[in-house]
Amino acid sequence: MTKRRMLLDACVLFPTVMREVLLAVADEGLYEPRWSPRILEEWARATVKLGDGAEAIARGEIVQLGLRFPSASIRIREGIEGRLWLPDPADVHVLAAAISGSCDAIVTMNVSDFPLNLLRDEGIERVDPDGFLYGLWLDAPESVERACARVSAEAERLSGMPWEMRKLMKKARLPRLGKALA
Repeated sequence: MTKRRMLLDACVLFPTVMREVLLAVADEGLYEPRWSPRILEEWARATVKLGDGAEAIARGEIVQLGLRFPSASIRIREGIEGRLWLPDPADVHVLAAAISGSCDAIVTMNVSDFPLNLLRDEGIERVDPDGFLYGLWLDAPESVERACARVSAEAERLSGMPWEMRKLMKKARLPRLGKALA
């Protein structure tokens, strides 16, 4: 069975716990993550609002992601963006990356920016991260639970405090997954 290729939008890479859960599940072999250099750049720039040093940390994490997932970065095919339309022109590059990377879906929280009818015309789905991860949990609960346990342990290590799994997932905007793991 071929693993699904899922393009991760910047809005699911920037919240740290959400990103770490998505990537830990990919480490379990449940799907192949994809992104473009521009998506990674959007993530790095979004961290500026966290204060001094946050962007540098994000850029370091981006370098590590390249080593961890060497086939994840997509080069957008020449001229593809010019033939696409989305309600927010700033998101056309995301759809272009999904098409160029032969992705099955875009994992995003930006529902209004990626209308299903426009994506369907390109053979691409749109999925929210919570629904996507919950679906993976239904198919492979042990793998998702193992991945989430690693993320939870790291959150506890970094924060110096214990985290109840359901609360951590709710904070990460993954409430269905959190309820399933509780």
